[in-house]
Amino acid sequence: MEAIARAQAAIEWGTAGAALPGESRSGDHYVAVPFSSGMLLAVLDGIGHGKQAAAASRIASTILETHALDPVIALVQRCHQQLRETRGVVMSMASFNIRHGLMTWLGVGNVYGVLLRGFPTFPQVEESLLLRAGVVGAQLPPLQAAVLPVSPGDTVVFATDGVESNFERTLAHNQNPQKAAEDILARHGKTIDDALVLVARYLGNCR
Repeated sequence: MEAIARAQAAIEWGTAGAALPGESRSGDHYVAVPFSSGMLLAVLDGIGHGKQAAAASRIASTILETHALDPVIALVQRCHQQLRETRGVVMSMASFNIRHGLMTWLGVGNVYGVLLRGFPTFPQVEESLLLRAGVVGAQLPPLQAAVLPVSPGDTVVFATDGVESNFERTLAHNQNPQKAAEDILARHGKTIDDALVLVARYLGNCR
């Protein structure tokens, strides 16, 4: 339990989301699961919208929550097998290893991901997640995860296609993650689809 508490303290995160106007449920879901050596963060977008999209995202979310310690490629493969009878999802995820200061991330479909480096003198430095075309549960592309070093202050943003990808980076840099997620959604959310934003800031290995 102490190790999990340290993992939770190492990453500060927040989310904001909204269903397509007229729908009671959103097909966009997020996962944030701490484990002994780090945390798994993911954003999933069920294909389409409404109850069927939400059901697909919920299945995938449960798999990620249950198997958060698995490598990210194995997690996508697990989801793919269990989603074959659903609409499927697109998804992006990042697994943080706080012991070694590393982040492994992977994206299938169009859930946008960006890593904003925390250097105060170079706020413009960022790295974008390579998104591989496909649908988890329907057509899985060849999977390749990327491993990046992370430093305290680095911030990851995941956003579904209900959010404009050219959102203001300064929001994520300069605000706490929950406030940043809310402001990104308010300023850059679309009204033609479900929308979800997750902002997570790496604080380092808190001992």
